[in-house]
Amino acid sequence: MKEYHKIQSTYKRDEKGRFIIGQWSTPELEYLKDNEWVWTEKVDGTNIRIMWDADMNTLRFGGKTNNAQMPTFLYDRLVQLFPVEKFVGRDSMCLYGEGYGRKIQKGGGLYNPNGVDFVLFDVKIGEWWLKRHVVEELAAELEIRVVPIVSTGTIAEAEELVRLGFTSEWGDFTAEGLVLRPAIELKARNGERIITKIKHKDFK
Repeated sequence: MKEYHKIQSTYKRDEKGRFIIGQWSTPELEYLKDNEWVWTEKVDGTNIRIMWDADMNTLRFGGKTNNAQMPTFLYDRLVQLFPVEKFVGRDSMCLYGEGYGRKIQKGGGLYNPNGVDFVLFDVKIGEWWLKRHVVEELAAELEIRVVPIVSTGTIAEAEELVRLGFTSEWGDFTAEGLVLRPAIELKARNGERIITKIKHKDFK
């Protein structure tokens, strides 16, 4: 199953990695900036793929890339969450999500001080990305969590929220940021999905 695509930040960066406000990272973001976007909380963890092959009746767990190393304690948690029986009878698919919790990233213990877990943010079946309501339905069937929708609005409104800081759905701490998608999902001319991210630390 394919690796998850790169999510562009909203703006280009200078030589020190700081945002150059007003210099959009892609022309599509600038064109769509005043449209309605759906904002979901960005979780500070490690990218995880759950890959179900219906033809081979096999389930595999992987990181962001095929060469990424996964901590044993996170792998063990995925085995608990995703027994093969949950997928039997379903089409081949790839679940994309975030592994988070203690020992994952610097602030992982804020999300789960007692261990690690998984939260879903995207699902692909064949060449189709599932719509949000279908992702939510699948998550419910698999008994897993899906990244929460924080709000909707323009990129500037999302930017202001992230700059000020908002409380994470996981506890009393400032969320890492937001991932934004157009209310109607779109692709750029090169076939890449239009999706962007805004992090609180970029405004410090």
